[in-house]
Amino acid sequence: MSPLHPPAALPAPGDFDVRSGSLVERAIFNHRWLVLALCLLVTLVLGWQASRLTLNASFEKTIPARHEFIRNYLDHRDELQGLGNTVRIAVENPAGSIYDAAYLDTLRRLSDEAFLLPGVARTGFRSLWTPNVRWVGVTEDGLEGGPVIPDGYAGSAADLQALAANIARSGEIGQIVALDAKSSIVQLPLLPVDAEGRALDYGAFADRLEALRARYESRGVKLHITGFAKVVGDLIDGVRAVLAFFAVAVAIAPAAVFWFTRCWRSTALVVTASLVAVVWQLGLLPLLGQSLDPYSILVPFLVFAIGMSHGAQKMNGIMQDVGRGAHKLVAARLTFRRLFLAGLTALLADAVGFAVLLVIDIQVIRELAVAASIGVAVLIFTNLILLPILLSYTGVSAKAAARSLKSEQTDAAGHAKHPAWAALDRFTRRGAATAAVTGALILAAAGYAVSTRLSIGDLDPGAPELRADSRYNRDVAFTNAAYGASSDVLAVMVKTPDGGCSRYGVLNKVDALEWQLRQLDGVESTNTLALLNRRVLSGLNEANPKWYEFLPNQDMLNTVTAGAPRGLYNDSCSLLTMYVYLRDHKAETLSRVVNHVQAFAADNDGDDARFLLAAGSAGIEAATNIVVKDAWHEMLLLVYGAVVLLSFITFRSWRAVLVAVLPLMLTSVLCEALMVALGMGVKVATLPVIALGVGIGVDYALYILSVTLARLREGASLSEAYYRALLFTGRVVMLTGVTLALGVVTWVASPIRFQADMGLLLAFMFLWNMLGALVLIPALAHFLLRPAARAAVSAAGDAGAAPATPPAAEAVGQPLPAPPPALRPGLGGAVPAPSPVPGT
Repeated sequence: MSPLHPPAALPAPGDFDVRSGSLVERAIFNHRWLVLALCLLVTLVLGWQASRLTLNASFEKTIPARHEFIRNYLDHRDELQGLGNTVRIAVENPAGSIYDAAYLDTLRRLSDEAFLLPGVARTGFRSLWTPNVRWVGVTEDGLEGGPVIPDGYAGSAADLQALAANIARSGEIGQIVALDAKSSIVQLPLLPVDAEGRALDYGAFADRLEALRARYESRGVKLHITGFAKVVGDLIDGVRAVLAFFAVAVAIAPAAVFWFTRCWRSTALVVTASLVAVVWQLGLLPLLGQSLDPYSILVPFLVFAIGMSHGAQKMNGIMQDVGRGAHKLVAARLTFRRLFLAGLTALLADAVGFAVLLVIDIQVIRELAVAASIGVAVLIFTNLILLPILLSYTGVSAKAAARSLKSEQTDAAGHAKHPAWAALDRFTRRGAATAAVTGALILAAAGYAVSTRLSIGDLDPGAPELRADSRYNRDVAFTNAAYGASSDVLAVMVKTPDGGCSRYGVLNKVDALEWQLRQLDGVESTNTLALLNRRVLSGLNEANPKWYEFLPNQDMLNTVTAGAPRGLYNDSCSLLTMYVYLRDHKAETLSRVVNHVQAFAADNDGDDARFLLAAGSAGIEAATNIVVKDAWHEMLLLVYGAVVLLSFITFRSWRAVLVAVLPLMLTSVLCEALMVALGMGVKVATLPVIALGVGIGVDYALYILSVTLARLREGASLSEAYYRALLFTGRVVMLTGVTLALGVVTWVASPIRFQADMGLLLAFMFLWNMLGALVLIPALAHFLLRPAARAAVSAAGDAGAAPATPPAAEAVGQPLPAPPPALRPGLGGAVPAPSPVPGT
C-alpha cells in the first residue's frame, strides 16, 4: 500500500497504532499538548516583539551600494552638493513674482526654519537667502561678485532692483530661480543619520515638510516639494491605506474557504494558523534588527495567503477522512502523513523563490527576501504542524465532512461526473491534450515576442512608485515646467590631483565631453566649470559670441575658478562635477549617456583626470538599472533551478519535473508580455514579482501532480489518476488560486502605484499558474508520462505499490472500472467505502 493511499478501513483511536508513521509524526502527535504549549509561548513572545516593529525607509537601502557608480558617489558624497538624497522646495508666489518684499520675507522665514530641520546637511543648504548663492559680474573694475541678496537688504524698491540684477548675473535662473521668476527653490541635502547617530526617520521628516507646507501656504505662497524623503513619506502614508487591503484579504480568504467547506470551526482554525504565522514573522524581524518599509509591507499578506492555501489542503484532507468515518485524531494523523512531504516541498519552493532575491545587490530587496523567507519558514510550523494538531482536537462539521465526499460518492455509484471535473479530465486524452499543448506553444511564442520589448527601469516621469495624479508628481511637473529642465540629473565626477581641477588640459577634456553629451538625444543641457569659463570670457568682451570660446590661458582659468560656485568643484580643487540634465530617466536615455561617458573615459583617462560615474538622481537610477538587468535573468535561472531540483527530489522523475515546470515557464513569459502591454518596466518594485509567482505557483503543481503520480504507481490510468487528484486536491487548488487572485487584485486601488502593479501581476500569475496546473499538467502528462515512463516512476516509488494494471486498462486516457462499494466499520457504524483517494 502506498503511504499516500488511505487504508480501506480507517481505524478508531483505540485501534490506531501510535507507533506508526514517521519519527516526525510520532514526535508531534504523541506529544500534542507540549507542541500546543510551545506554539502558544512562541506566539506570546513574538507577538510582544511585533509591537516593537517600526515602519521606515532608507535612501541607502534603495540603491545598489556595492555598484561601482554608487561607490564613486558615496566616496565623494560630502563634496557633491544636491546630487544625492536632497529635498527641493519650490516656493511659488501665485500673486506675482519673487521680486516682492512680502514674498521674500516669507521665503526668509521658511529658509531659516527648513535650515534647522533635523537631518539637514546644513553645509550644502541653498536658497536665495544663503550666502553660498552668489553672483559674478564684469564691471569696469573687472570681475566682481557677492551673495545675490546684498548685505543691508531692507526690501526697498532699490533693493529689489539690485536683487534682480544679481540673480541675472548669478547663473541661477533655471536652478534656484524659475524661468518666469514666479518661484524659487529651497534646497535641503539630507544626512543618512542624525546628530545622535540614528537613521533618519523619513516618515517624521516628511511630516515636518507637510507641516511647513500647511503653515506657509496659509501665508499666501504655494509649496511644491520633491525629493526621495517626500516620496518615502507619501509611500508611508499610502502604506497605512494598504492595511485596509490586508483587512479585505483577511475577509475574502475565510469567506471563500467557508463557502467551500460550510464549516465554521475548520475555517476559523485555518485563518488562525495563518495569522499566527504572520505574528511570528513580524515578531522575528525586530530580533534581526529589521523594520518594515513600503516594499516589504505586503510580505505579511503573502505569508497569510500562502498559509491559507496550504491550510485549506490540510483541512480538506482531514475533512474527507472524517467523512469516510475516521476519528478526528486519526484523520489528522493520516492527512499529516500524506500531505506533510508535499507541503514541505512546496513551502521550500516558496522560500527559494523569495531567497533568490538575495542575489540582487539592493538592500531593500534583500530585506524583503529575508522577511518573506522567514514568513514561509514559520508556515512549516503553523500550517503543516500546528493546524493538524488543532483540527485533531476540534474536528470538522459532520455535514461538511459528508459534503466533501459528494463528488467521490457520486462517481463511485456510477453517476455522471461533475461537469467541471469531466471537462478538465478531457485533457488527459489525445485530442484535448494536443489542443492544450498547441495553444500553450502559441501563447508562449506570442508572449516571448512581446516580452522582447520589455524595458529596464522606470518608464514614466516623476516618481513612478506613486500615481501619475498624486500630489508629488504634480509638484514634479510644476518644477520641471517652471525651471526648464527635468529633475533627472546625472553627474559625472572628474577626479584630479589636488589643485588640478583648473588645469587647461583637464578643463579641455571636460569641455570636449560636455559638447559631445549635448549632441545626444535625451540630454537637455549641461553645466561645468569649462562652460563657466566660456561664459565669463564672452562676458568680459561685451558678450560678443565670437569670444564664447575656451582659451588655453591658465591665468584666466585660475581667475574664473576662484570665483566659481563651489558646486562645480570641491574645496581642494581635486574634483570637478559635470551636471547633465536629462529629458527623462528611461533606461534607453540613461544607457545612451552612460555608454558615451564610459567610452570617453576609456580614451581620455590619465594621471591628470579620471572620469567617474555617477551621482545625481539619474546616475543612481542608471546604476540601479544595471544591477536589475544583471540580476533579472540570474534570478530566473536560480529560481527555476531550485524548483527543478526540489521537484526532482520529490518526484524522482525528469518527465514529472517537466510536467510541473513547463506551465510555470509559460506563466512567466506571459507575465513579462503583460508588463509590456501595461507599460511596466523591470525595476526594483516589479522584479520580485516574477520570482514570487514561480515560487508560489509551483504549489499547485506539487499538490496535483503528486496525487496523480501516486495513483499511477498503483496502476490507475492517467484519466483515473488525474480525476482522483481533482477530487482530492484539485478543488482546493482552484479555490486557493481564485481566492489569492481576489485578495491581491484589490491592491489595484492602492494609492501606491508599485503596489497596484504588484497586485495586478500577482493576480495574473496566481490565476495562470492555477490554470496551468489544471489544464497543462494532464495534457503534458499524456505525452510525457507514457506507460513505460510510469513504470519507471513506479519503480522509484513505493516498494509496496499495487501491481501494474493490465495493458488494456493502462492505455492513456482510459478510465479504470470503479471498484464495487465495500462495507467497512466506521465510528458511527458500517458505511460504504468509496474507492480510495490518495493524498499528496
